[in-house]
Amino acid sequence: MNPSSANIEIGIVSDEIALAFSDAVKTGLSWGVSRYEIRSVASGRIPYTDGNDLRLIRSFVRDGTITVTALSPGFFKLPVSDRKEIDRQIQDGLPRTIEIARELGAPMIIVFGFQREGNQQSGERQVVVERMRQVAEAAVRAGITIAVENEPGFWCDSGSHTAQLLADVDSPGLRANWDPANAVGTGEEPYPDGYRALRKYIVNVHVKDTVRGALVECVPVGEGRIDWRSQLASLINDGVVRHVTVETHCPPLVEKSRRNIETLRRMLDDILRGQERQTSLDDKEETRS
Repeated sequence: MNPSSANIEIGIVSDEIALAFSDAVKTGLSWGVSRYEIRSVASGRIPYTDGNDLRLIRSFVRDGTITVTALSPGFFKLPVSDRKEIDRQIQDGLPRTIEIARELGAPMIIVFGFQREGNQQSGERQVVVERMRQVAEAAVRAGITIAVENEPGFWCDSGSHTAQLLADVDSPGLRANWDPANAVGTGEEPYPDGYRALRKYIVNVHVKDTVRGALVECVPVGEGRIDWRSQLASLINDGVVRHVTVETHCPPLVEKSRRNIETLRRMLDDILRGQERQTSLDDKEETRS
């Protein structure tokens, strides 16, 4: 059965296979994967990579071999009190990343939602909102989407906290990269609670699984705490995204990445068969009535 037949395709973060981009693509294509999120390559993390790596990626895109779904520069993994570095990321890093995204046809850039500080000053959250508005305005001007990924210990950690922040920023340029495994340990059940709170903002989804927390003990998909079968079914039924992105995070990366893709395909096929059975039953019931 076609792995995309359930209306969701499977992509992967390229460095979850290999830092050498050509090796990542060669292996990924052998698994039937042509959608890649780019985070780090051999020469460094986006956007601070050398021209050779960027030319190689561009050549794969131009000949139709792959689609770049997103760029992940890792911006805003720091507290808002670090004003100098935040200014550098907004004024230098973000424009560079936007330029690369345009060259590669990538529709979105993934960032983070600022670390919470231990001795939070009153008004800190408002500064976070103002900084995110700056980022959103840059996205709107560039005609691109910036997606905030939830992460433990950040202002955007759970689905509900991320949704609250995005509502306060209130910009079409700023949306959510939903990572249910990153919501483990936030005091919220990632699925269904976190997903339902954030659903209307989600434009991208990272797929990994965890036993105790995304930064502690990741495991292959289906072996941890995330109810991925139900989460995928909701993504399909709600029409939220057209692809999901594997972010393995447990070694050995190549073996576990391949296993995750196979597991996702089985889940998607099972969901599709369930939908077909339900449609058949509904048709029979309608005929009887």
